Amino acid sequence: MSICETVLRHSQRGMKLLLPDLDPLMYQTTARQLLEKDRKTILLATGFYVGGFAETDGPPGTFFLAKGLAALGFTPVILTDSLCTGFFPENEVRTRFLDHDLSSDAILDEYNPVAMISIERCGKNTENDYANCRGVSIAEYTPPIDDIFETAYRRGIYTVGIGDGGNEIGMGNIKESIQSKLSLLPCKVPVTSLLIATVSNWGAYGLLAALSQESGKDLLPDYEQVRAYIRYIVSKGSVDGIHKEHVPTVDGFSEDVEKEIVEALHQCLIEQ
Repeated sequence: MSICETVLRHSQRGMKLLLPDLDPLMYQTTARQLLEKDRKTILLATGFYVGGFAETDGPPGTFFLAKGLAALGFTPVILTDSLCTGFFPENEVRTRFLDHDLSSDAILDEYNPVAMISIERCGKNTENDYANCRGVSIAEYTPPIDDIFETAYRRGIYTVGIGDGGNEIGMGNIKESIQSKLSLLPCKVPVTSLLIATVSNWGAYGLLAALSQESGKDLLPDYEQVRAYIRYIVSKGSVDGIHKEHVPTVDGFSEDVEKEIVEALHQCLIEQ
């Protein structure tokens, strides 16, 4: 089974309906394009507000993707907000906490990134609001990190969006299809490369699997590492975005399903 097929297992929110609009080898293509970049700074964005907390989807994928990029010689810096305080140990990855007063140009001028990657970060929809999967505005709790992606896109900086529902940064690439096929207001922010998955964390792990295939380095965490990190951020306040509870699961899927996906991606590397 391919990486794309693996990360789209258990699809419940219509992501498979969007496949005709996307490159079937989106993960391998994105990995190759990232590996062509100079080994300089890559900015990663995450953090999605759910009921007063950051959800468990996004930070794990971002953390392990940052570690994988560092192993490839890049300098990863995570952009997020105060809801993710304590999620990213300072001795393992650099983190920048941003608020509503951020300046996109200043951030890009400071870091001069060769690429940017968003993992489950809400972006402005076609009505210029930030909304959760139920259509409720979360603009008050969502610093406009998507503005940095829009500015980077205009500057010609390589940008990647990983999402699983339609309201995340990058879904602007196929906003018409999302609106017609999924009947929701899509994020309008475009990226150079859009990756979809059933759970955005799985998309980040899928990109790590593809980077492993293309680089010849094993960058993919094992399930026990993933499990431990999810439990760690729950201890810091993170919640399952479906249950809205401080439990070590993601998007309502059990730990057994999380294990299934991570192990299946490792099998993809064995079978390549």
